[in-house]
Amino acid sequence: MNEAIAAFPVSTLDALREGTLMAVLPGIEVEHRPSAPPKSRTRWIASEEASGLALISPTLLYALALLFLPVLIVIAYSFWTQDYLTIDRTFTLQNYRTALGEPIYQDLLLRSLVISLVVSVVTVTVSYPIAWFISFHGGVHKNLWLFLITVPCWTSYLLRVMSWKVILGYGGVMNTGLLSIGLIDKPLTTLLYNSNAVVITLVHSWAAFAILPIYVSLEKVDRSLIEAAHDLGDNKLMSFLRVTLPLSLPGVISAFLIVMIPTVGDYVTPKLVGGKDGVMIATAIQAQFGKGANWPLGAALSVTTMVVVSAMAGLVVLGLKLLVRVSK
Repeated sequence: MNEAIAAFPVSTLDALREGTLMAVLPGIEVEHRPSAPPKSRTRWIASEEASGLALISPTLLYALALLFLPVLIVIAYSFWTQDYLTIDRTFTLQNYRTALGEPIYQDLLLRSLVISLVVSVVTVTVSYPIAWFISFHGGVHKNLWLFLITVPCWTSYLLRVMSWKVILGYGGVMNTGLLSIGLIDKPLTTLLYNSNAVVITLVHSWAAFAILPIYVSLEKVDRSLIEAAHDLGDNKLMSFLRVTLPLSLPGVISAFLIVMIPTVGDYVTPKLVGGKDGVMIATAIQAQFGKGANWPLGAALSVTTMVVVSAMAGLVVLGLKLLVRVSK
């Protein structure tokens, strides 16, 4: 039998030993042994990448738990009902019927989406020239400009909202200034407690958060491409539209989303400067969790708003990406 085995090539014997040939030769029984793990897998387990992943995994799981567990609790509450101080955990869709069917909640959600979109567009439009000036003409003082932009963020958000209430009030800075130069005969009552006041306040509050990502995107624009556009005959406007703007659109998209998503859920600003015409969906949600004492309905309103905002954000991103492709 040894002579018969010796007649096979070495590669065949190795294959027999590793169990890759599923056959039984006449008179020879082959012992099948489990194949060894691939060297690539063993190498990856011993790599720095695997070690780093093992180190961050507990932190990552902890962060995911802090992020998703509250959302899951809110989703669970949205399918329950509240009977005074007790929660009935019987599954029901009544809260979603109320959230989607009641005209008042439909109007509040639509108004919130419109105000959020307007705030995002205005904020990005105002922030882009500032970021462009710092990036292309800031020189050695870029860090100083960025520092000055972030200074308002050092103060309380509530204090900044209240300052706009003083500026836009009946006897505030705006009316006093217009009266002093003779543009109006009496103080305007349309500056405060409406959706315009909400837009102005939110634009000021979120401008710094839009300037920074746009600035980072503009810093990555290769200046030689702009010079090449000038050499090919483009003026400053055309080179901006053909080179600078398309290459900086990723920063524009980030700034748009950074502003749009939080402003939908803002309830402090509408409550302080919005009045009855500036109430948004977050105010209704806060009322259900507070004085309304109806947590399931508030949770259903929260989940509905979250889904609608996510869908709208996805459409905005897709639209801007299509714009980038067309511009290229």
